[in-house]
Amino acid sequence: MKTNIQIAQDATLVHIKEVAAKYNIAEDDLELYGKYKAKLSNELIAKTASNPDGKLILVTAINPTPAGEGKTTTSIGLGQAFGRLGKNCLLALREPSLGPCFGIKGGAAGGGYAQVVPMEDLNLHFTGDFHAITAANNLLAALLDNHIQQGNALQIDTRQIVWKRCMDMNDRALRNIVVGLGSKSDGFVREDHFVITVATEIMAILCLALDMADLKKRLGDIIVAYNYDGEPVTARQLQAVGAMAALLKDALKPNLIQTLEHTGAIVHGGPFANIAHGCNSIRATKTALKIADYVITEAGFGADLGAEKFFDIKCRKAGLKPDAVVLVATVRALKYNGGVPKNELSAENLDALKKGICNLEKHIENLQKYHVPIVVTLNSFLTDTQAEYEYIQSFCEEKGCAFALSQVWEKGGEGGIELAQKVLQTLEEKPSAFAPLYPDEMPLKDKIRTVASEIYGAADVSYTPAAEKMLAKLTELGFGSLPVCIAKTQYSLSDDQHKLGRPTGFTVNVRDVYVSAGAGFIVVLTGAIMTMPGLSKSPAAYGIDVSEDGKITGLF
Repeated sequence: MKTNIQIAQDATLVHIKEVAAKYNIAEDDLELYGKYKAKLSNELIAKTASNPDGKLILVTAINPTPAGEGKTTTSIGLGQAFGRLGKNCLLALREPSLGPCFGIKGGAAGGGYAQVVPMEDLNLHFTGDFHAITAANNLLAALLDNHIQQGNALQIDTRQIVWKRCMDMNDRALRNIVVGLGSKSDGFVREDHFVITVATEIMAILCLALDMADLKKRLGDIIVAYNYDGEPVTARQLQAVGAMAALLKDALKPNLIQTLEHTGAIVHGGPFANIAHGCNSIRATKTALKIADYVITEAGFGADLGAEKFFDIKCRKAGLKPDAVVLVATVRALKYNGGVPKNELSAENLDALKKGICNLEKHIENLQKYHVPIVVTLNSFLTDTQAEYEYIQSFCEEKGCAFALSQVWEKGGEGGIELAQKVLQTLEEKPSAFAPLYPDEMPLKDKIRTVASEIYGAADVSYTPAAEKMLAKLTELGFGSLPVCIAKTQYSLSDDQHKLGRPTGFTVNVRDVYVSAGAGFIVVLTGAIMTMPGLSKSPAAYGIDVSEDGKITGLF
């Protein structure tokens, strides 16, 4: 079979104006980036705001494994299947980060015959949104250091600077650095740090902002440091808001592209779910709901991360009420959770499957706590067996979930018909009664414990002295009503990536806490999670190239 990039490059795309027309989007409401990409105008968003909402379907997954689960592929294939059934459906997805594209994970355009295109554009520079976010973030960092250099009128304590620089690349050497070396005119010497762009507060703000006024208000609320009296210093005080907003003016507008079968896809924003809130922008999702009958969105990594943050942060902030959840798993991943090595996953092994299905069981139980109906789907592989399918289907149905097999990687929309029909049936027969996991007024430590115990299955939570101190300070400063965004490994329900299956009796270890006041949540760092990833021994960048005729190869 062809590679993902070969399939994408061989596809016949239609002009983005034709895709838009299917959703009654006029050409005047498109800001074209060539033939196949466009931004949606602010005027379109304003004039559709009073339209009734379509149905919102979240696609999430079990904990990711080296075997791969195919959550984005399933989302795209499901959207294509809705199109084949004559349904007016839009996808609302995240933009890929350059870090994983050149690292180990690859891009985020789907796979096989369930992809969004142009695949190379999406996985690389796209419409420049991430570059704008990076520039805005680093402008604020430059203004902060310049303020100190020019006399420090705000009395910023250089030992309590919390704003970090960023770049959208995996570069571990930048995690901890020293800036200001050289002569007196080169700045004040201090320790500094970099995070990857998708983990920045600017990315979160862009994804949570409702409009330009809300964006500017959130940018102004960013806490960059504390002064000598321990009081927060904000971007507003540094007079950074206007210039940052100018850089983000176009990035705030959602992007429209298409799938291989010409279903529309609004792709906008891209925070990681292990170190950020993991959802595409509120503007994209809300706009999609106003112009389509069905909207399929996804949240990063497993349901313990992406789905929890989708429900407890994004839906809480935006007033969204999801109508159904699709939970993606694979036979191979469940056997991996049952202890089978990666190189032995192709062989039928019902014993390992029965042992590893506890991971799927826990994710089902977690999602049921939000009172949204669930459809479990298996992303099929050629090595799967009928006995394995039947066991998993029986297990899911006993848990009260609908079940469907997905073959979208191999067959595109046709391979998602069974899943689409199950989702439509679920939407008709099982009304959603969505509610977040915890109330706003719950104390911060209780919120952390609630997520750790209810979603991860932890027995206890421990805190470093610094984390304890910061939680008390943030509560005193009036941030206690914010939701928590817990940064944790994606590979396990615990904060230890080596604990597979459904671990019990473990303690979640909180090492640091800080507020993203502009985004409106408290970030909680657990275990060994890093906000600036590194490259592997053999990164994907080694295999990426450009031919003499300008064709990119090696992306996946």
